[in-house]
Amino acid sequence: MSAAVTDHEHDHEHHDHKPSGIKRWFYTTNHKDIGSMYLIFALVMFFIGGAMAMVIRAELFQPGMQFVEPNFFNQMTTVHGLIMVFGAVMPAFTGLANWMIPMMIGAPDMALPRMNNWSFWILPFAFLILLMSLFMPGGGPSFGWTFYAPLSTTYSGDSTALFVFSVHIMGISSIMGAINVIVTIFNLRAPGMTWMKMPLFVWTWLITAFLLIMVMPVLAGVVTMVLTDKYFATSFFDAAGGGDPVLFQHIFWFFGHPEVYIMILPAFGIVSSIVPTFARKPLFGYASMVYATSSIALLSFLVWAHHMFTTGMPVAGALFFMYCTMLIAVPTGVKVFNWVATMWRGAMTFEVPMMFALAFIVLFTIGGFSGLMLAITPADFQYHDTYFVVAHFHYVLVTGAVFSIIAGAYYWLPKWTGFMYDEKLGQWHFWCSLISVNLLFFPMHFVGLAGMPRRIPDYALQFADFNAFISIGGFLFGASQLIFVWVLVKCARGGEKATAQVWEGAEGLEWEVPSPAPYHTFETPPVIK
Repeated sequence: MSAAVTDHEHDHEHHDHKPSGIKRWFYTTNHKDIGSMYLIFALVMFFIGGAMAMVIRAELFQPGMQFVEPNFFNQMTTVHGLIMVFGAVMPAFTGLANWMIPMMIGAPDMALPRMNNWSFWILPFAFLILLMSLFMPGGGPSFGWTFYAPLSTTYSGDSTALFVFSVHIMGISSIMGAINVIVTIFNLRAPGMTWMKMPLFVWTWLITAFLLIMVMPVLAGVVTMVLTDKYFATSFFDAAGGGDPVLFQHIFWFFGHPEVYIMILPAFGIVSSIVPTFARKPLFGYASMVYATSSIALLSFLVWAHHMFTTGMPVAGALFFMYCTMLIAVPTGVKVFNWVATMWRGAMTFEVPMMFALAFIVLFTIGGFSGLMLAITPADFQYHDTYFVVAHFHYVLVTGAVFSIIAGAYYWLPKWTGFMYDEKLGQWHFWCSLISVNLLFFPMHFVGLAGMPRRIPDYALQFADFNAFISIGGFLFGASQLIFVWVLVKCARGGEKATAQVWEGAEGLEWEVPSPAPYHTFETPPVIK
């Protein structure tokens, strides 16, 4: 029996070593190939979504209507949001999970490799459908990425059906990816890798995967209700037929708020990997980080209506959601404290991954503080639907999620390619991004507090100067990301050879395999002492 198994394994090795050419990418079940495809796809989507942001900022550079008409402006804000959330940030984190989780837990691959291939390959089609909808008569979806009814039902164009279809496909892909992560972590950990020995990146992704499985069906439900309201004369969200438009917001945000944490928990895992490496110290308070992540995930289900303080909910409801929202600041504060405590008296060096991680900690905290301001129900009446909210969630998602993805890319790039990236170019990328991103998003707090509404293509004269600054920051930030592409291409082509450990002070199974990581990492599982 054992001989037969070995023969079969050799046979499998022989066939599966590396199919060449385009076939390799279509048929691959290797977690590294699929991780790379997710990351490249996310990068392409990041630039497409960024180009839409450039259209938005060009129009808002001065008051009055310059370049695009209002309906097209609304299509840009809508599709920019959808692409950045579902096409850039989430696939990038999934790509990092595919690459790193099997290496971190000593697994030979992901547990469900064929499903892994399928969950990636349906994504390009989802976004092709979404982008094609922009060319339909009447244009693409123009109701905001949160597609509130009745904007998405009564008043939307014919592209709504394509929008719903593409969101369903994205959701299927996310659920399959999440199932794969959970099964892999539960079943394929190397002997001796107990729960409390898992790297924090693995922990944060495990918790994220459970969140995905719980909330993606809610999104599927709400887009289906939008579809039937629009095309099949149901009236879930139409008061005239006995429905309720506020019901839409309750269902959407019950998905939407945990979704925000789906886009930030893996970031916590990345930063928790990077900070100890460059501080040359073990992570302070490992167990408390695990519990903090779990409690953030649990609390994320109890705060959805803080997006709805202005809908006229009862005072008791508003108070409940206000206090629950403030409570989330506690586990988040624990994380920030632990990162700072890890750095305290460490022998710190400032390579590019560490610089992005430090920027993440400071700027994500700013986003957290503005979140606390938004949580205060009476104050929220002033902030709601202004640029203050735009500033808040971009600090969380750009200087939070996107910066952490970039940090992770720089951190693991030598392990992926076998070459060191150009440190000087990386520093240029960091400083250009850091300065421009703050020029882009910080002034939004001020125009928002002064009452500038979001998602509107024109604005009052008094906001002109700030908007010019914001737009310049936007163009500079977009241009800075071209440096990143240059770094990636240059590194992939070759350069200084990377050692197995890459970073002095890096610990974990992924630093024990050679760089570049072999196609099949662990033929026999490592034993963890």
